[in-house]
Amino acid sequence: MNCPQCGYEIDVHEVRGDEDLVAIIKLWPVFGKHASAVWAYLEQFNVRPLSKRTKKLRLLLEEMAGLFQTGRFKYQKAVYEISQDGIGDAAAIVAKKHFETALDSHNYLKKCMIPIAEREREEASRRAEQDLRRREDELRGAGRISEDEARKNRE
Repeated sequence: MNCPQCGYEIDVHEVRGDEDLVAIIKLWPVFGKHASAVWAYLEQFNVRPLSKRTKKLRLLLEEMAGLFQTGRFKYQKAVYEISQDGIGDAAAIVAKKHFETALDSHNYLKKCMIPIAEREREEASRRAEQDLRRREDELRGAGRISEDEARKNRE
């Protein structure tokens, strides 16, 4: 493919690779403080050398960004919700594990995220129950008057 103005021959794969690199750079802030754990996790997919595997890396980053933004994932027909901290912890766990071959899907990460998601759900349920009990106690106490006030009312 040639440039219409100067006639310079452009390699289509090189241009496409530049678009992928720009997309990778734009996706990076989505991960926040977990960016290094996500990068270490994605290295398990054999994305090096970067110059030849930018498209693969971009696709993986888009999948991870979707996970970070929604906080939901599906595994074996069950839907789980997880925090960004939970995803970052699971990515760090997978990144530290040594695999004989490169990963080809996010299934191992999902298996690591399931117990974290279940723990987070239990903690959220426990907090919600404590908040409900606290509000009930406040409402019960709001209708009551103190003993001093009761004495004054009687007199």
